Amino acid sequence: MTGGLVAAVVLVHLVTALVTPYEIHRDEFLYFAMGEHLRLFAMDFPPMIALLAEAQRGLFGDAIWSIRLASALAHGATVLLTAALVARLRGGRFAQLLAMIPVATAPLYLRAGSLFQPVVFDQLWWTLALYALAVLASSDESATALRNWVVLGLALGLGLLTKFTMLALGFGILCAVLLTRRAWLRSPGLWIAAALALALGSPSWIGQLQLGMPVLTQMGDLRETQLDRISYAQFLLELMLMHGPLPFAVALAGIGALVASRQFRTWRVVGWAALIPALIIMLMRGKPYYIGPAFPVFYAAGAIVTSQLLARIVSRRARASARVATAALMAAFGLFAIPLALPVLPPAQTAAFAARLGVTSATQTNQGVVLELPQDFADMLGWQRKVARIAEVYRALPPGERADVVIVADNYGQAGAVDFYGPRYGLPKAIVPVGSYWFWGPGSKPGRVIIKIGGDAEDLRPFCGSIELATRIEERWVVPEEKDLGIWLCRQPYRTLQEVWPMFRGQN
Repeated sequence: MTGGLVAAVVLVHLVTALVTPYEIHRDEFLYFAMGEHLRLFAMDFPPMIALLAEAQRGLFGDAIWSIRLASALAHGATVLLTAALVARLRGGRFAQLLAMIPVATAPLYLRAGSLFQPVVFDQLWWTLALYALAVLASSDESATALRNWVVLGLALGLGLLTKFTMLALGFGILCAVLLTRRAWLRSPGLWIAAALALALGSPSWIGQLQLGMPVLTQMGDLRETQLDRISYAQFLLELMLMHGPLPFAVALAGIGALVASRQFRTWRVVGWAALIPALIIMLMRGKPYYIGPAFPVFYAAGAIVTSQLLARIVSRRARASARVATAALMAAFGLFAIPLALPVLPPAQTAAFAARLGVTSATQTNQGVVLELPQDFADMLGWQRKVARIAEVYRALPPGERADVVIVADNYGQAGAVDFYGPRYGLPKAIVPVGSYWFWGPGSKPGRVIIKIGGDAEDLRPFCGSIELATRIEERWVVPEEKDLGIWLCRQPYRTLQEVWPMFRGQN
């Protein structure tokens, strides 16, 4: 049962990647570019995704299925670890199934597993860390304990290499130990785990120190543009929709059981270790999916409570039917929402499904704009056509100007698409004076001829003496900033790119 569900999850993602009518995601372009500009101890955010990008492309190439293979495997591993958590909490096979179903089918986990982004790996490392903590809570053997302290340290370190949200889990574990297991503070294992996590995750925090803590600027911009608009009620509603009503209720039961039930007293440290960072992220107005990694352990405890409740209230004769019905209900929401969780239907059909559903949060952007498609889907459209049109502008230039051309994009999605698709058209790499691309610099060309993607003439007037609109690119299904793009030719610059680059520092 467990192996079959895990295999099915991985297979669903691979088949989706093979049949999807969508392109590569704008974030995936960024991670490929990060891999090409890899500076392990000088990256502006955790470099695990860049390392994986280079490894996957080197081993399997640039096909969508190969780009997303690691994500599919990570989702499958998270489902497997959820079953292991149930077993560690002394739940039976039915409880394992109940806990695995939402981790396998909920929109939050399906979407994460279908894209090459840090989210799914963050979910995996949190689940592995909490599993190691659960083993430590129920084991008194010193040899076993040391081994699991090492596993905990590895999981925390890999998580720190993946996303800074792992710091919240580390803080949650420390608080949980102070609340429930103070004796562990005298154990060398705890400090071995902490040292291992800091050492393994050192490229992330050393990179921040090297570059002047850009994560603080990024978080400030994120809070101003995306996070402050979300109330706590909206946060909880979006979180529930990411999991489904019944799975969310089971998870809430699991939280209560872990922190208050005598049955789970042994693993109370695990409950608090997962709940404290979840509450911190919510109170700090983080995005609802940030606390998705805490839910597998909540599902594990909640599934045990649910299976025990069914055993008490349903007769033995009807128990098999009740279990089938409960499992089906746990999966129903996720299966129904597949067109909005996985990029399997063409844009027009996806938009029609979203419109019939009428849940605007499913198609709302980070800035609160309601689209026809989920933002992740809109971010997977139009890139190759855009690069082909830019190539037409490039090839229309005289040979002497082509040698001097610099392509300047408005954002990392545009630049990443040029970097990814551009070689087949003979285009040079793009630059962007914001975000991670800013740290990679303007290159060596001074910018005597610039192909500028996006913006308008007023944006270019302070920098260029000659401005020409070469073409416009219009798309329907994409995010608003990509719907109507001017492609500009900028000549006679007042200053070189190298001279103007420092003025854009800190912009995202």
